[in-house]
Amino acid sequence: MYPILLGSIVGVAILISKFIQYRKILRELEIPLDDIIENKIKPTILAPILEGLKNNCDEKEASIIGTKQIRRIEKGLSWLALIASIVPLLGLTGTVTGMIKAFIVIEKSTSVNPSMLAGGIWEALITTAAGLMVAVLIHIGHHYLENRADDIAFLLKEITNKLYMRERNGI
Repeated sequence: MYPILLGSIVGVAILISKFIQYRKILRELEIPLDDIIENKIKPTILAPILEGLKNNCDEKEASIIGTKQIRRIEKGLSWLALIASIVPLLGLTGTVTGMIKAFIVIEKSTSVNPSMLAGGIWEALITTAAGLMVAVLIHIGHHYLENRADDIAFLLKEITNKLYMRERNGI
């Protein structure tokens, strides 16, 4: 149960951190493009792209800078996928150890009553349930955050393209 608990704590911490980060970025990217161009507001996520455009980078370089920013945004999501995959396996490991305990009781006793087996079976069921519940919640959160990251990536590409075209056309 301790590894499942650890996985849930780490997973929830990542979920909360990313949720806050993505919400902040999406709010920053909702501002009008003219405010960005006039340097009234400078979203943190766009700073490297704006710097690159100021230094006359070409379209390919701007794309690379944008891709780096997207990769930075997505950092941590793979850990959520890993936790969501491993936690049910840890729960199944608890199932196996619980059933082993139940069979050891059966082996050592000449007469077995249900209460003798209950401890091992209880362990098997509780670890499986805990592993599955944590995995489902982390998986749902991961899916939500992946969609938010895709939204950010699309907005970032769209804004970068508009800024590049304006810079290129001298507007």
